[in-house]
Parts: sequence; structure tokens; C-alpha cells
Amino acid sequence: MKCLVTGGTGFIGSNLALELEKQGNEVTVVDNLLSGNKDNLIGFNGNFIEADVSGDNFKIDGAFDIIFHQAAITDPRYPNEEETYKKNVEGFKNIIDLAKKNNAKLIYASTAGLYGNGPTPMKEDQKKEIVSAYGKSKLEMDAMAEKLFDEMHIVGLRYFNVFGPKEMHKGRPASMIYHLGKQIKEGKKPRIFKFGEQKRDHIYVKDAVDATIKAIDAKSGIYNVGTGIATDFNDLIKILNEVFGTNLNPEYFDMTYDPKTYQNNTQADTTKAEQFLNFEAKWSLKEGIKDYMGELKWIQN
Repeated sequence: MKCLVTGGTGFIGSNLALELEKQGNEVTVVDNLLSGNKDNLIGFNGNFIEADVSGDNFKIDGAFDIIFHQAAITDPRYPNEEETYKKNVEGFKNIIDLAKKNNAKLIYASTAGLYGNGPTPMKEDQKKEIVSAYGKSKLEMDAMAEKLFDEMHIVGLRYFNVFGPKEMHKGRPASMIYHLGKQIKEGKKPRIFKFGEQKRDHIYVKDAVDATIKAIDAKSGIYNVGTGIATDFNDLIKILNEVFGTNLNPEYFDMTYDPKTYQNNTQADTTKAEQFLNFEAKWSLKEGIKDYMGELKWIQN
């Protein structure tokens, strides 16, 4: 199949592009390199186009069977909220037009950030609680997609807390597993907000990619992509200590964010994903961390 991956030098996008190519597909990546890292595509043999999908004159030649739309400003604390919203929504409009032109299936990244501090496990149809411009943009994208379910194949994926290889370039927005693992490897006490009771549904990027590819055969809809298991940060640190063979206690500090903008707990209800995506996470948190830490260059250093 001919596949287009937007945002293909980013974290999930690069993992997806490489796996699609590995599976024998013809893959084109488009990215403006605003927040991605082209080194993430080392070993990629497909076509790369440097372009901004949100631009007024965005145009891309070639025919595609499937478009995977990962391009976005994904940092929920990006300083320009207006730019975040505009670029994400306008980019999605352009990609919808491209998919229609190609009669292509469209699979796009939504976010579990839409659920805010709502009840857990979080269900796709529960009331949304927007805590960032990023979340607002994804909510608008989901609303746009819902209007097209009867017109085209379009699937939105609400990724929960994804971690794994090729996220280092993200800096602060990288996963807590990356940040805490790095601190422990450096012999520092892992630093977390008081008192480590916040929970996250950590999903390994290899599982997230698997779910994304399974969306090719799913019916149009919006689905959670998580494990259904929430782990608090204290237990996460225990797992990291086990993986590294260390025994470092956490250092607690006061939250530096407005509590209204911070998700205390995330946990996916995976019922719809299991039913319509035929997806269930394969990697346990500990096994995912082991696999991840084995691939990270800074672990060897």
C-alpha cells in the first residue's frame, strides 16, 4: 500500500513510518521539522518531503491509499495557544481534503488529554474537560471527523501516555518514563510532584503503532489507545529501580503548574478499541521499559 505519514520525524510518526516500511508498504513522510528530528528516520528508505501541512498553499503530489496524520503541535504547554489551535485544525482540514482527493483512508492522532480530570476509566463518549489549547484543537478535529464517518474511512486515536524510543528530541514534553529513567541512570533521585499518587496509563510506542496500523481495518470512529491500567508515579519509580538495579527514593516537590491544567489521573477504557480495532496492548509496563532502556543510547553512556 502507498502510505503517507505526516509528522513522520516525530515520536510516534517515525516509529510508525519505519514499521509500515518494514511491513512492505511504500511510505512517504512529510514534516516541517518544527519539533521533529530527522535522525528519527535513520534507516528509512522512503520519500521525505519537508513541508508544513497547515500552510495555506499546502500541496503534495502522488497518490496514497492511506494517510496517517500525526503532524501537530503536541506540547500542551506550547507558549502560543492561538498558533497551536490554528495550525492543528487547519492542518487537519488540509489532510481531509487530501484524503478525499485520493479516496484514501485517514487515520489521525487525537489525544486522551481531552478527558482532563474526568472520571476513570475514561470512555470515548464521556464529557470532555479541556485543559489546554492542544486539547481544544483535538476536540475540534474529532468533531470534524464525526461529521465524515458516513462519507469516508476516518479513524481518530486518543493516545494515552505513550513512551518509548525516538522521544528524546521532545525535551520537556517527553514521557515521565524517559525523564525519571534518565535521572535514575545519572544517580539522581527521581523528582515527582507531591506525593507521587498521580496515575498514568503508560502505553509502549510499539503498542501504539500496532493500534494505529490496525485502524486501517477498523470502522470509522474514535477510539482510546491505552492499556487500561493506571500506575502511580511511586510505583513507576519502583519499576524503574528494578530495571536499573538501583534503589533511589523519590524526591517530592510542589506542583509547578496550575492544577486546572494538569491531569491527575489517566486510564483508558479499552472496550471499544478491543471491539472495533481488535487491539489490546501486548507490552506490560515493566517489559516495555526494559525494551526501551535497551535501545536508548544515553543508557549506555
